[in-house]
Formats: sequence, structure tokens, C-alpha cells
Amino acid sequence: MKALEEKIIREGKVLPGNILKVGSFLNHQVEPAFTMEMGREIARLFAAKKIDKVLTIETSGIPVAFAAAAALNVPMVFAKKNKTSNVSGSVYSTVVHSYTHNTDYNIVVENNYLNAGESVLLVDDFLANGKALVGLIDIVHQAGGEVAGAAVAIEKGFQGGGDILRAQGLQVEALALIESMTDHSIAFRK
Repeated sequence: MKALEEKIIREGKVLPGNILKVGSFLNHQVEPAFTMEMGREIARLFAAKKIDKVLTIETSGIPVAFAAAAALNVPMVFAKKNKTSNVSGSVYSTVVHSYTHNTDYNIVVENNYLNAGESVLLVDDFLANGKALVGLIDIVHQAGGEVAGAAVAIEKGFQGGGDILRAQGLQVEALALIESMTDHSIAFRK
């Protein structure tokens, strides 16, 4: 998505540790019109697939996942990073390592929000090493569902997570796929 690549070049900042800061439009402050455009592009990329629900992990994946779910006209579910007091009943859970926060989360989804036989599209803001998507795949499988594919706003291709998932046969679509980045430049895979 050329508009996203241009926005990353204009507004993104590369931080130490291969962290890309895009808080001005994606994961701190959110631009609704642009986010909805990303959702429409995700819906276009998965138009040939049957999708019953969109699944993401809180927090930064929620806006993009919501936009995709709205464009697909299906419900969106988000995995919580901890079982809180407002999560009742049985849950599907798995451990996910966050690259950005360098910590493990025991993510949970109440079992009445994902059902056997459903086709679920995974959506997130970033894909680095793929651990978040692997965790979401586990949650879908625990529910007896099928993973329709995965869509991310930004993939850091040089970290290999997307390549591993694609090698396993999963359709993974990135709206912007970064091949390399330094303090002074960001190069996108064509």
C-alpha cells in the first residue's frame, strides 16, 4: 500500500533495537480515515476467502483489525494480554512473546467469542518475529476454527516471522513490507 509506505517514510522514526515508531498515525494516535482505508485494502486482499471473524491482540492491533472487520462486515475479537476481572467463564489462552516490550503475555479470549468451524482472519499492526500471530493461530485452533490468513499493517521482513508463516502455507499479507531499515533509511520490499 503505497500510501502507507509514504506515511512511514514521512512520519516514522527508527529507534534502537530495530523498533519503528509510527505512533503519530497507527499505534498511539490513530487517524480514522487512513485506518479505514487500510481495512478496505485488507478486505480486498482477502475477498476470495470466507471470513467469519477478525482476531487480534490488544492494544495496537485493535484499530486496524476493527477497520478490516468493518470492511468485511464481520465481528472483531481481541485477545486480552491478561485475564482480567471482567473476563468470566472458560477461556482459550496461550503465551505470546512481545518483541517490542520484550515480555511474555498470557493472552486470553473467552471461549464464547470464537466457535468451532469459524474461518478467522488474523490482523495486527506489526509483524516482526511472528510470535503474536503464532499465538493467535493457537487460540483459533483451540476453538476448533480455521485460520483464513493473516494481515498486518507493517511487516519487518528482515526479522523473518512472515517468511516462516508463509512457508507453513499461511496467506500473510502486509500493507507495507520493510526489507531493511537503519537510523537514516527505510527500504520496502517490492
